[in-house]
Amino acid sequence: MTSNLDENGLRSIVEEYDVFFIDIWGVLHNGLNLFENSVEVLEKLEKNKKQYVLLTNAPRPNLTVIEYLKKMGLDEKKAQQVYTSGQAALDQLKKMNFKSFFHIGPPRDFDLFKTFESQKSEKIDSSDFLLCSGLFDDHKTDLKFYEKLLLDHTKKKMICTNPDLVVDRGNVREFCAGTIAKIFEKLGGDVKYFGKPYPEVYEKAFKNLRGKKVICIGDNLNTDIKGANLQNFDSLLINNGIHKNEISNGIKELTKKYNVNINYTQTELKW
Repeated sequence: MTSNLDENGLRSIVEEYDVFFIDIWGVLHNGLNLFENSVEVLEKLEKNKKQYVLLTNAPRPNLTVIEYLKKMGLDEKKAQQVYTSGQAALDQLKKMNFKSFFHIGPPRDFDLFKTFESQKSEKIDSSDFLLCSGLFDDHKTDLKFYEKLLLDHTKKKMICTNPDLVVDRGNVREFCAGTIAKIFEKLGGDVKYFGKPYPEVYEKAFKNLRGKKVICIGDNLNTDIKGANLQNFDSLLINNGIHKNEISNGIKELTKKYNVNINYTQTELKW
């Protein structure tokens, strides 16, 4: 049974939980501006001595996202609660022994791989494996381009630093790295994902969850809510996000379509 919190707010269930995993893009901001009500929720959680993590599938190191949020106006204390899929991937890359990689994604994401800059291959043919953080700036919408690019390289492993399929930047929907990873898998390639909904990112983001009552808050059924389900955490879906155009069909239809369980819904995150 899914309950809606629009009337009673998050405050009505806050005492039931110890840890709050809160998505950033779509919940805390829309890619352009912070949501004031969501920032207030963070303030109230702190006041009530509740622990939270700003858990995001951003293909960037923690520090990059922290600085981005600070520039948007989020205070230092709250921004420091960030943990990214990119950081999880970076920690793994540091343990790997490889000669070269080919980066699929925009140049702005390359701060994630700065440590390995000398091992970046300009040609996909001469790379050991593929690192996908997103789409090339000059091929943001042409998915056929990626099918052709990857077709002859399915024996290589791909690391995907952002499992999200799409994101809304303001009112504009954009493809994410997860879309390219799915194309690679359909071609027969093998992908290692870092980020929600995969278990490793939750374990890295919060060191000891044993015995904690946890809730995941997000707008993406494939990552935020699916991740909560896989970890046996409760979930809160923000309706005015990625799935806002599907919500009108009803929550029951949505849970069937995406094969997820949703404990709570809210139009926007609000105390």
